[in-house]
Amino acid sequence: MAEKKTSDQEFLEYLIKALVDNPEDVKIDRKVDEMGVLLSLKVNPEDMGQIIGKAGATARAIRNLVRIVGLKAHARVNLKIEEPAGGRPTREKRAPAGGEGLEELKL
Repeated sequence: MAEKKTSDQEFLEYLIKALVDNPEDVKIDRKVDEMGVLLSLKVNPEDMGQIIGKAGATARAIRNLVRIVGLKAHARVNLKIEEPAGGRPTREKRAPAGGEGLEELKL
């Protein structure tokens, strides 16, 4: 038996599939608790940049739109974007120009 999708879940799925290059990999889980509705979004790791956007602007806009859809249904809706397995690689600090401090630091 297929589970029935709600309007907030359908809207998010439509929006995300229009943004990504791999729409078949979009997965949305919906959980309801005393705090409201939590939508968890999983996409192909190659599409994460398109979902997050420059300085997180796209992710912020998507969250705002999902909240507005939730308000129409009298529900508090939050979006969690699941980071792909392995997460973000750590960046190593560059050595200063003078050559001092050549040890590697992990952020």
